[in-house]
Amino acid sequence: MSSSHSPQRSESGNESAPGQTWEDAQEWLHDENDEDDADYAPPIDYFDIEEDDGEDWEDDGVSDHRDSQDEESGGPESLVSAAELFRFIGSEGLRRIFHAHRISGVHLDDGEGVYGAAGYRRRGSCVGAHLLPEVPSDAGRELMSSGNYGSNAYYVDEIKRRKQKLATRLMWRELATSPRLRPRAIAQDLIPSSRADKIIHYNSRCYSGSFSDDGNFFFTCAQDFKVRMYDTSNPLEWRWYKTVDYPYGQWTLTDASLSPDNRFLAYTSIRSVVCLAGTDPASDSEPVLLDFADRSGSPLHGSGFGIWSIRFSGDGRELIAGTSSQSVVVYDIESRTPTLTLENHDDDVNAVCFGDKSSPHILYSGSDDTTIKVWDRRSMGDGRAAGCFLGHSEGITYVDSKGDGRYVLSNGKDQSMKLWDLRKMMTSAKLETIDPSMYSTGFDYRYMSLSDDDYRPHPHDCSVVTFRGHRVLKTLIRCHFSPDTSTDSRYVYTGSSDGRVFIYNLDATVAGIIDVGEASFKSRQPDADPFHPAYRMGRGEMDWGNCVRDASWHPNAPILAATSWNGSNMSTGTCSVHSWSDGTDVDEGDPPAGQSYNSKLEPLQFNARPADQGGRFLGNALRGGRLTAFMAMDEDGGVDTNIW
Repeated sequence: MSSSHSPQRSESGNESAPGQTWEDAQEWLHDENDEDDADYAPPIDYFDIEEDDGEDWEDDGVSDHRDSQDEESGGPESLVSAAELFRFIGSEGLRRIFHAHRISGVHLDDGEGVYGAAGYRRRGSCVGAHLLPEVPSDAGRELMSSGNYGSNAYYVDEIKRRKQKLATRLMWRELATSPRLRPRAIAQDLIPSSRADKIIHYNSRCYSGSFSDDGNFFFTCAQDFKVRMYDTSNPLEWRWYKTVDYPYGQWTLTDASLSPDNRFLAYTSIRSVVCLAGTDPASDSEPVLLDFADRSGSPLHGSGFGIWSIRFSGDGRELIAGTSSQSVVVYDIESRTPTLTLENHDDDVNAVCFGDKSSPHILYSGSDDTTIKVWDRRSMGDGRAAGCFLGHSEGITYVDSKGDGRYVLSNGKDQSMKLWDLRKMMTSAKLETIDPSMYSTGFDYRYMSLSDDDYRPHPHDCSVVTFRGHRVLKTLIRCHFSPDTSTDSRYVYTGSSDGRVFIYNLDATVAGIIDVGEASFKSRQPDADPFHPAYRMGRGEMDWGNCVRDASWHPNAPILAATSWNGSNMSTGTCSVHSWSDGTDVDEGDPPAGQSYNSKLEPLQFNARPADQGGRFLGNALRGGRLTAFMAMDEDGGVDTNIW
């Protein structure tokens, strides 16, 4: 989960009380015993050196006090400055040397800069927006016409560049003028809108949320180490029925996976222990603890490694986990022992999944070493992977399988999502002749940003289609294939750090964008006291933000649920539910009636603000757009104030 130059990871393992408001990540990392955390670390002062045409170098604000001394002395024994050293070797050479040996925190001269995650940008013919993948993608167009990813629009509509309303499509279907207008072909155009039907508010960040395969179940994982379970058998009327905790968690819940029969939920934190809880609302038994490190003694303190990703096998008998120890662990639930450990990555394994729901043999693992390994458990005599997908220049944040044993989707910190075909994977023998770290830019996705001008194509890219436009920053943002029943497998979609969900056609064009940030803004009610200590004033305005970390498309209905960080300093979270509305997104209410709920789906009622409690001041501030405060109900039904 960490970048190549990982700062310290929190080891607080604090357990939050119900209704606790989580503070900003920076405040959580002032612990002297912090460990290396991939998603979060205090900001570092970086320096930036640019190269023009591979010849001249400019020092962007990093002065070297020895330059003037060297010029005056002019002797053979004078010290060589950092700038001169860079001109002699070149940034690429130094960066590759340090990156290959995993050297971080190399101080130059008087310590004014830190090498490692510094933002080097090499400009010239090999870098730039003119090298971006073509959109629309020819390979993606072929896939769209193959029938594996939905069906193409009727050629008359495509030529005239028009979109038919649902009523028009249904009319042509009844007239039977085209065999292409099957029910799924109609459903594939029903993309959820930005307007939120409901927004579920949490007092801590939401890290993930997912529907079950049958759509009857939905769960969310939050930073307060709680998993909330909802009955979604009626996708328009959700019902909360259970909340389970993770004991002795560290930092947050990192992932969760539901068994194929919906009976058990496995969830984990940055520990080697996985909790296995029953989903039956009538059962209040404690979760079963499974130690993936297989350590002696109590599994309650298992800390051999942290788990970033976990998945159930198709038969529900095994769990697969990606760990901070650069390994993939396969765990047998019945015997409660790890049966296989794969150690062939060079960095944290952030994402894992099974290739086919009907077979446990093919495994995928995505790592911060920029590779996606393909494992075949039937032929692992030498312990090597069966093959590899290479094409991301930065770490992998998520891997999803289409479930057909052929196509794989990945999100990367290089700000791109890629589609892979198992038939085009690179062999392990060829990968051994390539050093993937040579093509990494040293970019730190937590604090820096990449633009199209910084794009650098990977010379060994074996992906089929590359999708760009969303932002993979701050955290391990997830991506998915759209479901077969409700969308005809027509799209791929991903969260984004700018508060939106991007839905792409297979040819890399944008099919739709769901603006979660706009939908959730001002979705909590104003508080009566503008001087409440929960206010955080920054530069005269509230520091409000939104980052969509995960999204899940309902398998049977045109509904999408997005789990996000948001609020002041993005210290709280929401799960917003968006449905297809045929373009009728206008709602004159502010906030829309019946939209906001607490974690138990209890409506957040409007609370009038008395004038004698600062109502006039707050009203003027709200109208001026300079101050926004909201009130939410906590787990016990009390009032908890949060600033957005």
